[in-house]
Amino acid sequence: MNLSFDDTRPAAGADRVISVSELNKAVAGVLERSFPLAWVSGEISNFTRAASGHWYFSIKDAQAQMRCVMFRGRAQYADFSPREGDRVEVRALLSMYVPRGEVQLNVEAIRRAGQGNLYEAFLRLKEKLAAAGLFDAQRKRALPSFARRVGVVTSLQAAALRDVLTTLARRAPHVSVIVYPAPVQGADAAVRLAAALDTANVRNEVDAILLCRGGGSIEDLWAFNEEVLAQAIARSGLPVVSGVGHETDFTIADFVADVRAPTPTAAAEMISAARDECLRYLERDRQRLTRAMRRVLEQRAQQLDGLSRSLISPRERLARQRGTLLHLNDRLRHALERPLAQRRGRFEMLRLRLARVVPDTASQHERITLLAQRVEAAIGRKLERDGQRMDDLSARLELLNPRRTLQRGYAAVLDTRGQPLRDPRKLQRGQQVTVHLAEGAADVGIGDVQVRLDDTF
Repeated sequence: MNLSFDDTRPAAGADRVISVSELNKAVAGVLERSFPLAWVSGEISNFTRAASGHWYFSIKDAQAQMRCVMFRGRAQYADFSPREGDRVEVRALLSMYVPRGEVQLNVEAIRRAGQGNLYEAFLRLKEKLAAAGLFDAQRKRALPSFARRVGVVTSLQAAALRDVLTTLARRAPHVSVIVYPAPVQGADAAVRLAAALDTANVRNEVDAILLCRGGGSIEDLWAFNEEVLAQAIARSGLPVVSGVGHETDFTIADFVADVRAPTPTAAAEMISAARDECLRYLERDRQRLTRAMRRVLEQRAQQLDGLSRSLISPRERLARQRGTLLHLNDRLRHALERPLAQRRGRFEMLRLRLARVVPDTASQHERITLLAQRVEAAIGRKLERDGQRMDDLSARLELLNPRRTLQRGYAAVLDTRGQPLRDPRKLQRGQQVTVHLAEGAADVGIGDVQVRLDDTF
């Protein structure tokens, strides 16, 4: 270990002498710089709570021990009070108590051994199941108002089972109880609890299921924080009440269950209605039913009296109905004959009006035939005149056809852009031109140019 001081250089050829307090301070500084804040596990021994509120203790294992101090400002946030022999994990900084020269741990946080990892696993699973919708209030069902048979999933040796049975016998002796035994602690407890829940659903012989266990540490209750049990509760077709631990204990099973009770006894009270309360409900319903039946009987008696007053003999009823039928028959006959006569007269009147307004089509047909003949003759004359005019225009157009000029021995000279060349002065030696003749065209290069401005051929 390298120690550093403010001034360790030799003075006047001799080594500098330092005090014990300077040495301890230097060692304390080296320890605090060299060892970062870390978690250390061990067993509590020599635990003392000072009047100032500070905690002094040692943590040890089989080979060594280390003194610790946890000041009141940190100790007040601890969620438990350590006892002799407890296995704990402390988050501490290695330092030295300078006045005594003792190495110690300055503790900032303390927890039971393994609790940190378990709690982190609990939070991860809680977040996963919440994202999957297992905690949604929409999927949870209400408990039956009057359960006649209740299933209990717990250990046969559990004190919670005795509490539940005692509470049900006191509050609701009429409720039957079926126990589905399963261990509530141990390596395979969660799997067996889930199997017991599945068995209760397959047998379908109870109105609701009570999942219960007494209090304990997070390790003791860990079976109720397993995903396999949470999935079994979620897929249960029967309502599930979770009564695990004490009021301050929360498990994954509490969040997934349809109802969470603070204790097993409270769960038994939730799942069963008290006998006296049931009797009050029955008496209230009996009185309501009696009053309702009395009102119905009175209404039916009054209705019967009214019907009896309206009764008549069958002969009189038949006579009335026969008279009604005759009356309806007359009305029906008149209703059919009157519209028919009206429509017949209207039809005759329309026939006469139609005969007066129908035109004489024979003369119109003769006039149309004459007009058609005249149109046909006019069209023939016009076509003949247009044909003759077409022939004249074709002949005149043929006289202007440039090919006829080329056939008389003339030629058309075009430059490379296709423009006609009219001025011989624009011709240059080596220029490329195109000469169009009557029988085709030729590309020609100009060898020599002699310009003549006369117009003789």
